[in-house]
Amino acid sequence: MDFQQSVDYLLSLGFERSVKKFGLENTTILLDALGNPQNNFLKVQIAGTNGKGSTCAFLESICVQADIDVGVNTSPHLVSVTERIRVNGQRISEKEFARYATRIREVSEKLVEDGKLPGLPTFFEHVTAIAQLVFAEAGIKVAILEVGLGGRFDATTATVPEIVGITPISMDHVKTLGPTLKDIAAEKAATIHPAVRIFSVPQEKVAEEAIRRKCIDAGIKPVWAVPNVRKIDPYGVLRFEVEENRYDAILVGMPGKHQWVNATLAIYIAEALREWQILISKADIEVGLEAAEHAGRLEFSDGILFDGAHNVEGVKALVKYLKEFVTDPIMMVYGTSGGKDIEKIAELLFPMAENLIITTAENPRAFDAAEYLDVAEEYAGSVHHVEGVGNAVEKAREIVGDGLLLVTGSLYLIGEVKAYLADRGVERRKKKKD
Repeated sequence: MDFQQSVDYLLSLGFERSVKKFGLENTTILLDALGNPQNNFLKVQIAGTNGKGSTCAFLESICVQADIDVGVNTSPHLVSVTERIRVNGQRISEKEFARYATRIREVSEKLVEDGKLPGLPTFFEHVTAIAQLVFAEAGIKVAILEVGLGGRFDATTATVPEIVGITPISMDHVKTLGPTLKDIAAEKAATIHPAVRIFSVPQEKVAEEAIRRKCIDAGIKPVWAVPNVRKIDPYGVLRFEVEENRYDAILVGMPGKHQWVNATLAIYIAEALREWQILISKADIEVGLEAAEHAGRLEFSDGILFDGAHNVEGVKALVKYLKEFVTDPIMMVYGTSGGKDIEKIAELLFPMAENLIITTAENPRAFDAAEYLDVAEEYAGSVHHVEGVGNAVEKAREIVGDGLLLVTGSLYLIGEVKAYLADRGVERRKKKKD
């Protein structure tokens, strides 16, 4: 398969939620047929609700700074599926992705033919297996694996990670994970097993109890990544102490005070890697945190602020940032996926916009903006419903003036806007050349 054929093939398999297929058996059987490539390196799994991708980015940056061969498997992607698999800070090429996808497809089809699998693994299961094979053959020492959904039945859990980090747990994906925070926390805490080192940021009481109960069942003790904060100045310099080191002046590269929580978790895990003879210095951690980047999360690009505030907690963090650092009027483009608390999101977020455009991404999970137009008009002054992401961007550019253009909501929306801008850039360059 070439790259586009591999993408089309993977998309044809469906996702766990769409095909209602949950469990670790498929991934376990597939990895075994591949020779269990995941056993060739140390695995750090990052679970939770908000901050998983940022924590992965912090850890990756720290490892790159320390010259440790590191692989990262994250989700979702914004523009290209190749974003999901990185080696030493660089995503794999389309050619590499297609080659590995072809190998995994052949093995999967043979397993089905031999009756060892009831059906082909899903998109996420395939990509997880591709990542493990890429990492093993690249000779990495540490793999950082972001949980896609929940934890109990997530394909990354089938790799049996040695370290698990849990970011803040909050309400999200209630149709899949359960209607209460207790249900959701139990699904995410299911990543804990007897042989793991578990780190968690401070949690709401019910989530903390779920983690503690799972740790008791597994016979292990959790480590709570709680910084002894001594001073935080307005420029984002964080000063605190952890178990082994005192960090007097850490500049966290990613904006937003919520990132300090994710940075703290990354520090605790980075220090724990020394137990596996993976040597990371205090300086590596400090420089790595400052250099870390995470696309689509409070990211300024092409004159636009992108932020994937896809649930209530993410929106709270975005609003806090806007109130503290943005004084210009805001031209907001918003689109979301289904299953979100749109009423609460609208109440918190939409009053921040002087002008609001709601639109619908092309992704099948997108929530039709027409269905929450009334809610948007209740909380925002000037609202425009624009069909088509490209049209929404152009309309926003007409209106924005001297204000800030903010694209937020679903990461799928952000990905489509980025792809649209990239295509327009290519068109402009072609016109200049002609």
